Amino acid sequence: MSDAIPFLKPRADVLARRAQIVADLTDLLPPESLVHEARELVPFETDAFVSYRRLPLAVALPRSTAEVSAVMRYCHRYGIPVVPRGAGTSLSGGAIPQEDAVVLGLSKMNHILEIDLPNRVAVVQAGVTNLNISESVSADGFFYAPDPSSQLACTIGGNIGMNSGGAHCLKYGVTTNNLLGVRMVLVDGTVIELGGKALDAAGYDLLGLVCGHEGQLGIVTEATVRLIAKPEGARPVLFGFEASEEAGACVADVIAAGIIPVAIEFMDKPAIEICEAFAHAGYPLDVGALLIVEVEGSEAEMDASLKDIVEIARRHGVKTVRECQSATEAALIWKGRKSAFGATGRIADYICMDGTVPLSQLSHVLKRTAEIIDHYGLRVANVFHAGDGNMHPLILFNANDPEDAARAEAAGNDILKLCVDAGGCLTGEHGVGIEKRDLMRHQYSETDLAQQMAARAAFDPGWLLNPSKVFPLEGRPAA
Repeated sequence: MSDAIPFLKPRADVLARRAQIVADLTDLLPPESLVHEARELVPFETDAFVSYRRLPLAVALPRSTAEVSAVMRYCHRYGIPVVPRGAGTSLSGGAIPQEDAVVLGLSKMNHILEIDLPNRVAVVQAGVTNLNISESVSADGFFYAPDPSSQLACTIGGNIGMNSGGAHCLKYGVTTNNLLGVRMVLVDGTVIELGGKALDAAGYDLLGLVCGHEGQLGIVTEATVRLIAKPEGARPVLFGFEASEEAGACVADVIAAGIIPVAIEFMDKPAIEICEAFAHAGYPLDVGALLIVEVEGSEAEMDASLKDIVEIARRHGVKTVRECQSATEAALIWKGRKSAFGATGRIADYICMDGTVPLSQLSHVLKRTAEIIDHYGLRVANVFHAGDGNMHPLILFNANDPEDAARAEAAGNDILKLCVDAGGCLTGEHGVGIEKRDLMRHQYSETDLAQQMAARAAFDPGWLLNPSKVFPLEGRPAA
C-alpha cells in the first residue's frame, strides 16, 4: 500500500548532492537542529495518515524565524523541495515527505511570545500546542476556541495549515475565524507579516488565503490569535436516538430553529461502544445514535436553550436525555468524544474520512454511507461534528490485508464523492494532503483548479513547497 499513491519523481540532481546539502545545512543550524542519519529519519517518514511513508533527505528543526529563513533561502537557491511539519498529526498525509525533500519541523519553536489580555490576543510561535494557549490564559478567564481532538499534541502552525476546527467550532468558528495575523517565511526566505492585533487589516485578505494553505505558500513561524472570555457556565447533555437518521434530522431541525449550541457532536452505535469501553463516560449503550449537545451561558440561558432542544429531540423520538450534573461528569463526556480516534485504533486499523455536507443532507448521507460500507463488506464507526456537518466516518479494516486496505480506500473515496454530490465538500478540517488529492477533480472543474494552482504558483513558482500534495499530479504546470 505504501506505493499505491504516486509521489512526484524525486529530483535526481538533489539526491546526488545529498552529502553536500547535509554539510551546508550543518553550517546553517546547530547540531541538535539537524537530523540526517537514516535511523533517525524514521520518525519523520509519515504522519497520522500512516498508510504511506517516505524517508526524507534530511530534517531541519530551526528555533527561530531567522533560522527558518536561512534554510528556505538555501533550499530555494538549489531547488530543494521543503515539506513543513508541525506535530505530525495530519490525517490526510499533509506532512509525508519525499526522498529529495528537507522536512522543516517547527517543534522547537514552541514559545508563547506575548499574552495581551487588554486586546484579547496571544502571539505564539508555530510550534506551540493548541491546548497550551488555553492553559496559559485559563486562570485569567480566557481560552483559545478551536479545539481539535488532537489539541493536546497538534500545533498552531499545523492548525493554520489545515484550517482546523473542533467540537466547539459551531459557535466559535474554525482557525480562520480566530486568527488575526501571521509571520511567514516565503519560499525564497523572505519574511512577511500579514494582519496583526487589529480586528481587520488593510488590503487584500491574504491571511484568509494563508489559513488552509497546507504548507504550500510559505512557512508560518508566528501567529496572533484571538482569546475568548470563558462563558459563565457550560453544560453538555446526552441525547440518545433509535437510529442515526433520527439523530441527523434532529441536528438539522435544531439549527433550522435558530438555536446555536456551542457544540453538537454525533456518535453512532459502534462509536458509542468503542468510546464507552475506553473512557467509561456513561454513554447509553441501548441507543443507535448519540448526540452530545453543549450549551453555555447563565443558568437561565442554558435552561431556556435546552428546553427548546429537548422539544425538537422529542419530535424525532429521542429515547434518552441526560444532563451533565458535575464538572467531573462533563470532563468524562468530552474525554470519550475526544478519545474516539485513539480508542478506535485499539480495536482495528482505520481510515478517518473528513467530508462536509449541508445539515439538511445529514440523514441521507448517513444512510448512504452505511450502504457504501455494506457494499464493500467493511465496518464503520461514525463520530463527527454534527453542528457544522463535518463528518468523520472511521472505516475499519485490516492493514495487513492488501485487499481489505484497497476496499477501505475505495469505500472512503465513494463516501467523499457522496459528500460532494450532496452539496458539501471533500474536507472540513483535515485538509486535502495526499489522501484527497486525486478527488479534487470530482469537486472542481479544470478552470477552478487552474485558478487555485495559479494562486499557489504566485507564492512558489518552482513548486518546491509540499510538492506532492493537494493538486492532482496530472495537469500541473511545469515547475
